[in-house]
Amino acid sequence: MGLRLKFNLVLVVVFLAGFAAAGFVSRQLLQQNAREEVIRGAQLMMEAAISVRTYTVDQIRPHLIKQLDEVFLPQTVPAFAATEAVMQLQKKYPDYSYKEATLNPTNPRNRAADWEADLVQQFRLHKDLKEVVSERQSSTGRSLFIAKPIQISNPACLQCHSTAAAAPPTMLKIYGEANGFGWKHNEIVGAQVVTVPMDVPLRNAERAFTTFMASLAGVFVVVFIVLNIMLSWLIVRPIRKMSQAADKISTGEFTVPEFNEKGKDEMAVLGSSFNRMRRSLEKAMQMIDQ
Repeated sequence: MGLRLKFNLVLVVVFLAGFAAAGFVSRQLLQQNAREEVIRGAQLMMEAAISVRTYTVDQIRPHLIKQLDEVFLPQTVPAFAATEAVMQLQKKYPDYSYKEATLNPTNPRNRAADWEADLVQQFRLHKDLKEVVSERQSSTGRSLFIAKPIQISNPACLQCHSTAAAAPPTMLKIYGEANGFGWKHNEIVGAQVVTVPMDVPLRNAERAFTTFMASLAGVFVVVFIVLNIMLSWLIVRPIRKMSQAADKISTGEFTVPEFNEKGKDEMAVLGSSFNRMRRSLEKAMQMIDQ
């Protein structure tokens, strides 16, 4: 096995090990960054919905509450206001979805799906749980969701949700008496859920990973070629010349020119040592001939 082949085998083994390690680490980092990016976007939408809820309760509802006897305005309901505001946002960001998933909602569009109902039960069982971040496989593909519990912390909410008899008649005309009642103070009745598809950020992460690995492979090919040229020019070629010269000298042919001794690298030192050996051997042969 030649020196060049040994060198290339070692180089290829080292590269493959480094390539595999870099691929594993970079893939994990890109996947993690993609997930964190999705979470940041989902959290921003969740905070926007919470802000709309707070604004509605603090600044809108107090001014319109007196009109309940004459007309019921859904816009005064925090859940309705937050959902409508996010629906406007969805016109520009259609991939995001927001829902006030409730087990017994007044508005039918807020009724929790089976998996959302499981989330609500999870919040009910674990009172100290304030947020759930997880992933699920939906009909549109892999998606990430953030969920926060909806708890009746404001007693004023019970005006519309304790019993049908206590609810404003104007509200009953819109939603009826069948749903949205029986809520209790401090009870967790639902969950705010923001859902974001993972397909797009994951595809971007895969594309970045492929580009990075292709670039890394390209760099290795260039380095491999350059190192082989340097190895051939600086090491293999001089050693081959010395080997050929040693073969000729061993048969008594001393017409081979001496090697260049200029330089301070290992090849120059080796050439200088070879020349001294050649001179000593030539003198020894001359003494034997005499």
